[in-house]
Amino acid sequence: MADEKNTVSDLSDLKDIAGDAPEGDAATIAESTAPLREQELDQHGRAYATGRRKDAVARVWIKPGKGTITVNGKDQETYFARPTLRLIINQPFAITDRAGQFDVIATVKGGGLSGQAGAVKHGISQALAKYEPALRSTVKAAGFLTRDSRVVERKKYGRAKARRSFQFSKR
Repeated sequence: MADEKNTVSDLSDLKDIAGDAPEGDAATIAESTAPLREQELDQHGRAYATGRRKDAVARVWIKPGKGTITVNGKDQETYFARPTLRLIINQPFAITDRAGQFDVIATVKGGGLSGQAGAVKHGISQALAKYEPALRSTVKAAGFLTRDSRVVERKKYGRAKARRSFQFSKR
């Protein structure tokens, strides 16, 4: 008779054997939907993050506002003249449906314009995750929290460039 009670024919029988109550499962589900991290703001109510791409490093602050993006004291249209670079910067806001809700102040050093745009995008994504921890999963699923570690390969001794050899001469 004891064997009949301990045999499992269905998943519902497994709950009875383990002794788990359904209300215990509901409590763990409620804890998993709550954000794992807490909001990180400075004394001015801004979220800060550092973004990196190639040789560029961007320091980014976001705060609630009208959606203005300032890079090195200039408007984004002035600093990033190419529309593709502005599109890169606005990707985190587009994917989280927060376009026009945050003001961004960024200072960027190093690299070229493409690397700087990628660094600002990385910084905005990190800062959004700090300002609204619930958005972290959305931004992470899009791959914006991961630093793109690809950098230019250095030139080697005895080579024309990083990998290109000098032209071979038989005589």
